[in-house]
Amino acid sequence: MLKEYIDQGRIKLDPSRNKHTITVHDPCNYVRKSQMAFGDHMGELNRWITLQCVDPSLYREMCDDPLDNLCCGGGGGAWAMPYEKERLAYGKAKADQIKATGAEVVMAPCHNCRDQILKGLGKEHAEGRMDMGNYKETVYLWELVANTLIIEPWSEEEIEKAHAERDAQFEKFGIELEEEM
Repeated sequence: MLKEYIDQGRIKLDPSRNKHTITVHDPCNYVRKSQMAFGDHMGELNRWITLQCVDPSLYREMCDDPLDNLCCGGGGGAWAMPYEKERLAYGKAKADQIKATGAEVVMAPCHNCRDQILKGLGKEHAEGRMDMGNYKETVYLWELVANTLIIEPWSEEEIEKAHAERDAQFEKFGIELEEEM
């Protein structure tokens, strides 16, 4: 949906709002499991959207192929379960991978991955027990997009058109509208 909205110009982005170097983490479920189950993965799409949100000179690739990106160690319930020692041990390889990019920001579209990298590995990094190089934060894909949105007020014509489309859709589905005040 985000790609469609960007392509159609329904949302406009200003990449200059993001000043930090960034890399993309490929979640196991979003990439490897999707590839196995559906024959396609979201790795390239995540990168394309990310590159719409940052100056390309700030982008740092984590690996040659999204299917080869390392697991963060937080999936499969590990983040929510009492396996902190094991989770952090598995996550050490991801921390090393992040460090090697030199990136300050990691875009992680999965909530388990985001929490593992930000709250697990990031905490270890902040407290000096794990070295993630220049790492500062982890963001969701939608956060990255939201941070670069250009908000332009609609014209009266655009408002009228949107209301007409809304009314037509509501009529099609038999939804009664209350009178606008």
